[in-house]
Amino acid sequence: MSLVTLLPFIVLIGAMFLMTRSAKKKQQAAAQMRNDMQPGTGVRTIGGMYATVKEIQDDTVLLEIAPGVHAIFAKNSIGAVLDDAEYNRIVHGDDGLDAEGTVVPDDASSLTDGESSEEDAADDDAKIDLGKKAEDDAPEVAESKGSDVKSSEVKDAKADEGDAK
Repeated sequence: MSLVTLLPFIVLIGAMFLMTRSAKKKQQAAAQMRNDMQPGTGVRTIGGMYATVKEIQDDTVLLEIAPGVHAIFAKNSIGAVLDDAEYNRIVHGDDGLDAEGTVVPDDASSLTDGESSEEDAADDDAKIDLGKKAEDDAPEVAESKGSDVKSSEVKDAKADEGDAK
């Protein structure tokens, strides 16, 4: 066999070695992180639950999920050990925003010019009237159509028709 024939196999074996080496380094870093856990630190499990470490055993960890609520987890189920500031920000909602920092409002009021006045709003209301007409306007509409017949005359006419039959 020549060197040209073996070259693809050598490259393939080298790539596999590099991939397994990086995966092994990640596993060692995760194991070191789990071993560095101390009681009182905040953690996130691989399921996404945030808790505080209470006790550490060889293969298990006792976590306080809520005040007075404890659960035992395997050490391998700890996804990340969080520093105190990040844990408080996530769990307790501590923002830690500086007063000088940019604050984004929750509503869209800042997107408008702010130059619109009450007069503009009054003009918009005057242009579109979506309200119902008052009931007092209904007889005026009937009279404007030229209807001179009164309701009592209609009842009399219907009664006369009934008597004729």
